[in-house]
Amino acid sequence: MDFGELQKQVDFIHEIDKVKYIQRKTRLFNSDRAENDAEHSWHLALMAIVLSGHSNQDIDLFKVIKMLLIHDVVEIDSGDIFLYDNVVSHSNTEAETIAARRIFGLLPQNQAEELIAIWEEFEAGDTAEAKFARAMDRFEPLLQNRSNKGGTWKEFNVTYDRVVQKKSVIKEGSDLLWGYSKMLIDKSVEEGILTKD
Repeated sequence: MDFGELQKQVDFIHEIDKVKYIQRKTRLFNSDRAENDAEHSWHLALMAIVLSGHSNQDIDLFKVIKMLLIHDVVEIDSGDIFLYDNVVSHSNTEAETIAARRIFGLLPQNQAEELIAIWEEFEAGDTAEAKFARAMDRFEPLLQNRSNKGGTWKEFNVTYDRVVQKKSVIKEGSDLLWGYSKMLIDKSVEEGILTKD
């Protein structure tokens, strides 16, 4: 019996444990504790299961779940970039692509190629699955900031227009979730936990 392929998979499993140590700016619901990337990905995957019926298009839910579970693995090397960062772009970077090839490259070739392709699809955001997965990725922090009375919006002086601009990606995956999100964003202004320019 050849354990070579299995060893590659085990090495990958060890490597992705590092996702648990990557702290995000957003805090857990009703909490002062920062969420880590593993918690974020797990939460998004469950959200996709529960909310998949609201997708604008028919989707392969298993593919969406794969996207959500792996989309931030690259941050092991590239680090987490805050959505509202004014200096570094949150969009795909060369560093993330290099990280994807290194980390997924630990796997046997067929699995590495599959996960790199899924990660690239998520980043491109062109397919129905990617659009819905990206909607989940933007919806969860909105709910967290609402639960924390403004959370990172207040902490980093993020304004209404920036929130609407960044969160409007939700509409590409789900009109219903975007309508709900926009209602929550507007309500946040009324409640004084988000400011207009």
